[in-house]
This record gives sequence, C-alpha cells and structure tokens, in this order.
Amino acid sequence: MIQSMTGYGKAVLQLLTKKVTIEIKSLNSKNLDLNVRIPSYYKEKELNVRKKLAKKLVRGKVDFSIFVEMTADETSTTINNGVVKQYMQQLRNVVQSGTSEDLELLKMAISMPDALKTEREELDEEEWNLIDEKIEEALTKIVQYRIDEAKSLEIDFKERIANIKKYLEEVNALDNDRIENVKARLKKAIDDLRVETDENRFEQELIYYLEKLDINEEKVRLANHLDYFLQTLASEESNGKKLGFIIQEMGREINTTGSKANFAPMQKAVIQMKNELEQIKEQILNVL
Repeated sequence: MIQSMTGYGKAVLQLLTKKVTIEIKSLNSKNLDLNVRIPSYYKEKELNVRKKLAKKLVRGKVDFSIFVEMTADETSTTINNGVVKQYMQQLRNVVQSGTSEDLELLKMAISMPDALKTEREELDEEEWNLIDEKIEEALTKIVQYRIDEAKSLEIDFKERIANIKKYLEEVNALDNDRIENVKARLKKAIDDLRVETDENRFEQELIYYLEKLDINEEKVRLANHLDYFLQTLASEESNGKKLGFIIQEMGREINTTGSKANFAPMQKAVIQMKNELEQIKEQILNVL
C-alpha cells in the first residue's frame, strides 16, 4: 500500500498548568528533511523525537512543533528586582526629577535588558511521557492521512497503466501493417531509381533492415515493466523510489519503440503512451 508524502497530524494534551499542542506537517522531498521546534526545557528529548519521526515518516519535508500555552496563574518569569532598581536610579540621575516621574521610569526600566528573568523549568519525566504518547498519536494520524491521500494516487496510477497497456495492444496490432508498409516504401524507392536489382540480395538487405526495426523485445519488456509496476504498487510497504525506477525503464522502452516505429499510426499510439507516463512521473514524486 503506497503512502503520499503529504500529511498532517495533531494531538493536544491538557495538563494542570499548561496546554501542549503537537503538530506534524509533511510535504514531498527526495530525502528526509526534518525541522523540529520544541521549547528549550524539552530540548534534551529532541534527538529521540527526531529518531521517532525518521522511523515512522521515512521521507519528506517534515515540520514538527510542540507549542506550550500556560493555562494557570503560575509563571516561571519574575521581576529581577535588583536590576530594575538600578535602572530606575540611573534614570532618575539623568532626568533629575522627583517621585512623580517614578511610574514612567519604571516603564522604561522594565523594558531594559535583563529586567525580567525566567527560571529554567526542569524537565518532568512523567509529563514528558504523557507528551510522548501524544507524539505517537500525532504520528498515527499523519500516517493515516498519508495513506488516505495516496488512495486517489493509486487509482490514477492503475488507470494510466491500463491506458498504456491498451496503447501497447494497438502497437501489437499495427506491427504487421508497419512491416508491410516499410517493405512497400523500400520497394517503391528502388523502383523509382529505375535500376536493376538482385532479388536475393534485395531480400537479404530487407531482412537486415527489418531486424533493426524489430520492436518485439521492447514490447515484451514494456509489458513486463507494466506488470511489475502494479505488483510493486500492491506491496505492503510504500516504495516511491522503486516505482520511479520502474517508470524510467518504461520510458526507455516506449522511446525506443517510437524511434523504431517508422509508421505514423504506431507513432500516434507511442505518443499517447508517453503522455500517460508523464502524468505518472509527476504524481510519483509525492509517493513515499
């Protein structure tokens, strides 16, 4: 079952003094590109979080965030009394005014560097265990989102592979007419030259020429690649890179068939195959 690299997962944890929101967003990327944003007091857990994300999401441009909103009256930020008093005294000396200016001085002092100090909150392991459970919940949601997103891709891929198979059948049906057309054109070209030809030699050269235009191997290989693509699409694990490699092989066979065709009706069928394959190529970039 394939997965898209586009996904979103969210989980919310309400604690006694804070609300913790975990969000994970992902887009397509050739490799895993992780951007992790978490509060400083959870930083020691960042490496574990990255490992967890890498294991579950594998590939994609992933943005992971933990947002903390304080919901209680308690706060870890306090006024640095000594610093504020020093600022106010220095401001008084500058303006040389009385106590009527104290309120304005206080406003100015509070805005000065280090006027407020924030005590570093220690990591609570029990709290983190609850957050870790919510990270797992968010991961489960984004993986399910990716699976759901990929269902429409899978339907589209199957339809386009079926279309390529239909055009390949057209190529098979046209092959005999193509060979006869090539023979007739060569014969006419020689007749137009009005020269004597050795029929045996002509037949030998014709066989040699037709061998160069033979597309049986290309048709067989393309049919095998189409079946292999569908088998890989139905496998348990999503493998967008492998599907991409199979598409490249399909493209080679289709291009070679087109270059050897030398027959307008067959070339039209080849162009249709190329169009279907290009549509798959665009979409396969978003498959995990």
